[in-house]
Amino acid sequence: MRTVTVGTRGSALALAQTRWVVARLKEEWPETDFRIQTISTKGDRSRESLGTMAQKGDKGFWVKEIEDALLQKQVDIAVHSLKDLPTAQPEGLEVSAIPKRVDARDVLIGREGMKKLADLPAGARIGTSSVRRKAFLRAYRPDLVVKDLRGNIDTRLAAIGGGEYDAIILAAAGLIRTEQRHRIDEFVATDILLPAPGQGALALETRADDDLSIEVAYAIHDHMTDDRITAEREFLAGLGAGCMAPVGAHATVKGGVLTLEGWVGGIDGRKVIRAESSGDATECADLGAELAADMLAQGAQELIDAAHG
Repeated sequence: MRTVTVGTRGSALALAQTRWVVARLKEEWPETDFRIQTISTKGDRSRESLGTMAQKGDKGFWVKEIEDALLQKQVDIAVHSLKDLPTAQPEGLEVSAIPKRVDARDVLIGREGMKKLADLPAGARIGTSSVRRKAFLRAYRPDLVVKDLRGNIDTRLAAIGGGEYDAIILAAAGLIRTEQRHRIDEFVATDILLPAPGQGALALETRADDDLSIEVAYAIHDHMTDDRITAEREFLAGLGAGCMAPVGAHATVKGGVLTLEGWVGGIDGRKVIRAESSGDATECADLGAELAADMLAQGAQELIDAAHG
């Protein structure tokens, strides 16, 4: 029996989504044995804020050690949250499969009486670690107090009971994958908080010359998700913004037509540039690049530079 080693971070969320991937792969390859290997990344170990690391140009803090393990043949397939994966990949690696995406939206979890974003009273304290969410929240509700909140899912959920926060914002996908959907009080509409590019999707990365692992991974590839993600990530790449910028992107496909919405926000919430592009889904990469060019022409670079300090 062939053994395929699957690399992942060791967080509860990373392990939950990797076990889901392995279960799907086992359905397609029942004669293959899959082994999960956890790998600690700089993002797991560092005491620096993610924003500080991003400002230093350290873009791969959630993935570099896992990609190194791939290149060194310690693992055969790596499972990443796609929104954490830089748009430029190391030489010798490729994303071989993108499984079907789960809900891309952000969600609100609040203490008693604080269950909807629109109904929060002025001065309510809302926690998030994302510069994107901070920018868009301040644009939507400048009367709220947006505070830093870091840590894993359980740490953030526990903060609700600590008295420092009235509500927190998380990605729906993390709660769904860790079987905590019941904790969600509100799915926030995308016209209020546009998701991060790739949010809710996973990436299966392999060595570019490892035909067997590529074939194994591709068995759970979802073409429609791939089209949507390609548009969103080409938009992000075209902006040159990186995953820590106040950038949102969300693509939908209906009847073969892909519609991509993109936002770039000022970190203070005073300005958000919004644009949309539609076209044949087979042109997803071009649509993302064209929307980025449109946004840059509208002044997006100034907002991105300001966010990076």
